[in-house]
Amino acid sequence: MTRVFDDTTRRKIADLCAGFARATDDAAPALKHAAVAIVLTESDDGGDTAFLLTRRAAGLRSHKGQWALPGGRCDAGETQAQAALRELYEELGLHLAESDVLGLLDDYPTRSGYLITPVVVWAGPGVSIVPNPAEVASVHRIALDDIEREDAFSFTRIPESSRRVIRFRLHGGHIHAPTAALIYQFSELLAGRQTRVAELEQPVFAWR
Repeated sequence: MTRVFDDTTRRKIADLCAGFARATDDAAPALKHAAVAIVLTESDDGGDTAFLLTRRAAGLRSHKGQWALPGGRCDAGETQAQAALRELYEELGLHLAESDVLGLLDDYPTRSGYLITPVVVWAGPGVSIVPNPAEVASVHRIALDDIEREDAFSFTRIPESSRRVIRFRLHGGHIHAPTAALIYQFSELLAGRQTRVAELEQPVFAWR
């Protein structure tokens, strides 16, 4: 389903976010709170809606070179939306306001000790993106069509866990949880479904 990058699409996604009954994880007080941004902007061809996905810089201490949504740890006193917007500016030089936030998805607990909140944000047309090379190796616009395909996501098993491992197929490879789980929940939201993802597993290399 092609989603034209216009105000009609913005309103539709905002309505879906408003109707989403978010699940929080209050039972995980020891986890460090973090937030990521699902930033909606125009696709590379300028006509359709896409979201921003990054490759983490090779010099980072953890998860170097991996695919990720822009984001990071919440500072003291920050809301999830404020943290996501701050990190968005620090990583991509993209300055957006809280009025650009469309909604929040479920908290996702990671094996590495974080509780991640995805924040859906609308960026206007023609926004300037300037990646911080210390944090971001590259930034990509992923069309919403790519996450709404029937074969976009797959599930597998690993001997270390009884939970299913989710994978997002992109450019001939796979992106795993937590990023894949957050994108999957957003794709389910676009389809009008409220699907929980906290029990979806990450591969062992993401446990650290």
